[in-house]
Amino acid sequence: MREPRLPVAQLEGKEREVKLLVDHREDLVGERTRIQNRLLWHLHELEPGYQVVASGLLRTVVLSEVGTRLEKHTGVVAEIARELVERLGELTQSVKRLQRRIEALMQELAPTLISLPGCAGLSAAKLVAETADIRRFHSSAAFAMHNGTAPIPVWSGNHQRHRLNRGGNRQLNVALHRIAITQIRLGGAAAAYIARRLSMGNTKTEAIRALRRQISDEVYRRLRQDHSERLTAYAAVAA
Repeated sequence: MREPRLPVAQLEGKEREVKLLVDHREDLVGERTRIQNRLLWHLHELEPGYQVVASGLLRTVVLSEVGTRLEKHTGVVAEIARELVERLGELTQSVKRLQRRIEALMQELAPTLISLPGCAGLSAAKLVAETADIRRFHSSAAFAMHNGTAPIPVWSGNHQRHRLNRGGNRQLNVALHRIAITQIRLGGAAAAYIARRLSMGNTKTEAIRALRRQISDEVYRRLRQDHSERLTAYAAVAA
């Protein structure tokens, strides 16, 4: 209210579609996880010696085997478990379809961001959806403060130090962290950067935090570039 000219978060057109699809997918994944847990509980009651991990229930072959085993049982518990198996299969297919659709949209909306090592379609979609128009950030530093990767300066007497920023958009922060961890696993520049920070006396957590800040700047640059290229393409079509 004090600063009426502050840029407002907004999503329009296909960017809004990305946000809606990402949120819907996450809802389905959450529902699927709850069903996995309930199904495992029922399986433990029906066949105590049968071992299957929750992630295995996402595989068609494992889910089919579970369904076959349940056919041998009668009663309400087995009936409910069979319904859960069917629902779990439906949800898994829906989640996969949504992922393919989101990835196709991101190839169109953010090809430069997608080309960033460690940034797959879902991470890119989360970044676009949660940023809600990169133009509202006047600099990479402002974007970093928004996503929580910029350390907060604090003063002790005449000495300045920095502490961890626990604020900001945590969804963006998690997406950036996921990219950082993937880049480290891939090796290359990110792994070398971490090694250099460790040699400087940083802990691994501090080194990853610094890498996340570097990635934030690169994501900002790529989001700006993708947006600029989209505007140019729209102008060319309109002309």
